[in-house]
Amino acid sequence: MDVMMQQILFGILIIFLAAMTQGATSFGFSLIAVPLLGIMIPLQVAVPILMIYSLILNSVILYHIRQHVQLKKIIVLVISGMAGTPFGVYLLKALEESTLKLVVGIIIVIVAAVNISGYHIKMKNGKRSFIPVGFASGLLNGSVSLGGPPIVLFLNNQKVEKQIFRGNLTLYFWMINLFSIPTYFFSGLITREVVSYSLYLFPGLIIGTLIGIRMGNQVNERLFKRISTGLIMGMGILSIWSGL
Repeated sequence: MDVMMQQILFGILIIFLAAMTQGATSFGFSLIAVPLLGIMIPLQVAVPILMIYSLILNSVILYHIRQHVQLKKIIVLVISGMAGTPFGVYLLKALEESTLKLVVGIIIVIVAAVNISGYHIKMKNGKRSFIPVGFASGLLNGSVSLGGPPIVLFLNNQKVEKQIFRGNLTLYFWMINLFSIPTYFFSGLITREVVSYSLYLFPGLIIGTLIGIRMGNQVNERLFKRISTGLIMGMGILSIWSGL
């Protein structure tokens, strides 16, 4: 088996695992996929692939939970996220690979630690936080495809019902993905290599997403989140190690 075929098979497995986690819990896709894909391909290639996949993935999930979305609640977050995205794309092009991996690892470890501790940020005026939270998410999403942590922490603080939380989170990233992909294209990051890998690894995305959605309805969510969080923590440590 040649090196290219090994990369494709390994990549399909990574995308399957990440998509299954996302389908079941509405988070974790990039947290798992970014550090693992970064082992075999540059992040400047991996991040655009994941952005394309995130659009497809969120489209599928959004269709299943479309009745729970509340666009008016998150429109300021969406606009702020779009404003931060071009700055993130610039960082993806400008920073060295090792620096990007360190940033990825640190973010992932922090996210996993927050999830394990159950920490919630207390905000006296949530509306004033929409703009900086959205901008930070767009910045991280554009640079390393990890825009989820600021938004997840923020929406958790709003104490909304589970399905509304999932719906709003998915809608937010669906809209940010729609904006980000053209930004990558005009920045020269959507290359022939990105398109080729996206096609090769696509089966893992679809199969993992469908299985994850079914698991989310049948499996003990608390147990699955604990397992996922432990896996994500390991991915963060791996990314820090590879960046040193």
